[in-house]
Amino acid sequence: MSKSERCPICGAPTVPAERPFCSDRCRHVDLHRWLTEGYRLPAQEDESEQPDPEQ
Repeated sequence: MSKSERCPICGAPTVPAERPFCSDRCRHVDLHRWLTEGYRLPAQEDESEQPDPEQ
């Protein structure tokens, strides 16, 4: 079984009806993480957007 056939939430084998998840519960856990902004990418602020302190 390849890694892509595993549930991204718990790691259990996927179920075709719930793919890419293994259950309705894991699908809802993933949705909750999206809705509560649990998935975030680290970002650095662009220096060009910083206000110039000398002005």
